[in-house]
Amino acid sequence: MKSQKKISRRKAIWMMAATGFIGMCSTVHAGTKNIGALMPGKGWLKQGDKCAGDGTPLQFIPKTNPDPDPTKDELNKYQRCPYCGMARKMWSHSRHLIHYDDDLVDPTCSLHCAAISLSLNLDRGLKAVYTANYGAEGKIKPMINVDEAVYLIGSDLPGTMTGQSKMAFSSQKAADFAKKSHGGEIADFDTALTKAYLSMAKDTAMIRKKRAAKRKKMK
Repeated sequence: MKSQKKISRRKAIWMMAATGFIGMCSTVHAGTKNIGALMPGKGWLKQGDKCAGDGTPLQFIPKTNPDPDPTKDELNKYQRCPYCGMARKMWSHSRHLIHYDDDLVDPTCSLHCAAISLSLNLDRGLKAVYTANYGAEGKIKPMINVDEAVYLIGSDLPGTMTGQSKMAFSSQKAADFAKKSHGGEIADFDTALTKAYLSMAKDTAMIRKKRAAKRKKMK
């Protein structure tokens, strides 16, 4: 990735930390084997160690096996989003996939959940972030690198895990064409990621309300 994009992306991710979402948790250092995570008050715990209680740093480490080629047969390997449990195939048009520099993979249903992964893994470097090309033909959308993607933000296209739609296209031309019909604003990934963090509180409240209503209906 280009250095300018890395700086901009890290700034966006740190915005989430500044709001207190991450709290006191510190994550694994990128590319270092078996270093584990820093547990406040306990020091470094080895990767794979079990921690008593919820919310410990090791719980946030991606649970996938190292995968040097994560986009190959991706929907079969990574069927569900680890943060919301949604089936990624069902939401193939908005899914993202984060490939960290130790080859661990976080497969998400949306930019909303990808933003959570990035904020919980601040010290893990990135190999690449991929997103679905919404403008592609077919029900299952192919993946593209976010550095090549053009996002349409705030259109009337339905959002995933958010009230503010953020869909990615493979070209400026495709995004502009969609904008004519659906409105919204054109942006790059870093801007879309920043928007995801800024709307996180409102989106989380919306999701909790919907899921509470669903649980009530199921009883």
